[in-house]
Amino acid sequence: MKTVYSPLHAGHAGQMELVTSAIVPGFEKPSRAEFIRARVESEKLGPIIRPLEHDLAAAKRIHKSDYIDFLPTVWPQWVASGHEGTAMPFTWPTRGLRGDVPPKRIDALLGYYSFDAGATFVEGTWAAIKSSYDVALTAAGLVKGGERSAFALCRPPGHHAGAGFMGGYCYVNNAAVAAQWFLDQGAKRISILDVDYHHGNGTQEIFYDRADVQVLNLHGDPMVEYPFFLGHADERGTGAGEGFNINYPMPFGTGWDAWNASLEDACARLTAYAPDIVIVSLGVDTFEKDPISQFKLTSPDYPKIGRRIARLGLPTLFVMEGGYAVEEIGINAVGVLTGFEDR
Repeated sequence: MKTVYSPLHAGHAGQMELVTSAIVPGFEKPSRAEFIRARVESEKLGPIIRPLEHDLAAAKRIHKSDYIDFLPTVWPQWVASGHEGTAMPFTWPTRGLRGDVPPKRIDALLGYYSFDAGATFVEGTWAAIKSSYDVALTAAGLVKGGERSAFALCRPPGHHAGAGFMGGYCYVNNAAVAAQWFLDQGAKRISILDVDYHHGNGTQEIFYDRADVQVLNLHGDPMVEYPFFLGHADERGTGAGEGFNINYPMPFGTGWDAWNASLEDACARLTAYAPDIVIVSLGVDTFEKDPISQFKLTSPDYPKIGRRIARLGLPTLFVMEGGYAVEEIGINAVGVLTGFEDR
């Protein structure tokens, strides 16, 4: 399996984020990608290649144009406004406030285009976002070209980014962009299987009224877990998309047996949908030692996930999402991939 990786991800470093009661160094840090890359090498998964450059047309097929156009301007606007440190929002257009007119100040625009203060900016953030997008499309091109599978080692991740908003460390929804790209290249149906601990609210929002992309999410119960405001079991799509959005919210403390039961059901529904290609939003923050998650999967469980996905017998693109127990993230992410290769 080829891995696509860009060293430009490292420019997104030293950023701060807002969590409960504090502004802290970001959990989403460069070492995440470096531990995974090192494990890919040590396990001899396959070649590691650099991404090809892509324009932003594919991003604008999924995201609103004004949002994508905004992202490269954040840091220059922040600096030009005389601000120092991490570019971070502090106010949002919530219910009862007007959200249809973008303000002019950069600190307000950050709130206009986000749903939390986790997707923040430093000088190298845009270059990292763009490289992550290039990584995803390059890996998608490998699968389109006939590879059985490919691994997009994306950083920053993407599944919390919606059509017009960022959040949860995510700016461009790499999995969604790849899904639309496959459709534009002639695929008829795509399934996105999101195994990250946190619900892929952005992916759900993007495809909620569509029948050509099936979205299956296995995640922590949104009644008690981030991102809180999507991910309930009764959210099944709307209009043409009704029945093609499937959520599996699970309680704190969920271990392998219960989690695997959800995976089995998701795989059965995916098989019935009969997609041309599977995209796996590969989060490994389901791990028992993850610092911001509450599931109890162990390292030996991750190859089993890969083997089950391999049994689907479909071309598969793995897109890296979350996972924050840095010392184990490489073991667990690559465990899924080696399990897939073992069949």
